Amino acid sequence: MDKVVLVTGGNRGIGLEICRQLAEKGATVVLTARDESKGAAARDTLAKSGFTVAFQALDVADSASIKALKTQLENEYGRLDVLINNAGIGVGNKKAMDADFSEVKEIMATNFYGPWELTIALLPLLRKSNDARIINMSSGMGALDSLPAGSYAGYRLSKTSLNGLSMMLAGELENENIAVNAMCPGWVRTDMGGQGAPRSVQQGADTAVWLALEASSSISGKFYRDRKEIPW
Repeated sequence: MDKVVLVTGGNRGIGLEICRQLAEKGATVVLTARDESKGAAARDTLAKSGFTVAFQALDVADSASIKALKTQLENEYGRLDVLINNAGIGVGNKKAMDADFSEVKEIMATNFYGPWELTIALLPLLRKSNDARIINMSSGMGALDSLPAGSYAGYRLSKTSLNGLSMMLAGELENENIAVNAMCPGWVRTDMGGQGAPRSVQQGADTAVWLALEASSSISGKFYRDRKEIPW
């Protein structure tokens, strides 16, 4: 049976490419996006290229939206094999001592609290899978040795927190056949990364798809870039 894979923030950039590659490999893909019109447009774009994906609206920063998605997945598929927490924002470039806390809270709500709440909400469906996997889209900017660089403090700390959550959940779910890993796509040419970035969306999406479908299910609690483990 095809794996049922949920991708948050799948309407553009790396998320859209992850959906495309997953569909190409035969997965049952559920693309989610906060904006319903943009999510539906992304689904239709993939369909024009011959790739069938489903679309469900989801705002990861909204508890009611998360609950509604869980119900929809339960009714439609009865289980979830892979959760890819890709949705994220990267506002602001302030240092920690100059932080705009309203901005920081917005970043954390989408990049950290949202994936955390969504993951916990979907655990009952992941537990129904024979090979469940959770993949958190992080960044090398969240690695501990990058933090002294300063700037983008809110974004960096949201990804450091996501890395920590990945490690915690990997440990807590160790005996439940649910692998949890984080990954860094590198600096990718997207709306967030900008056109000066050196990497394509295909390169940025590759490790997520590998972790979802091809990597050993014994791999858990790790941080990856280009299919290779990197330091936290």
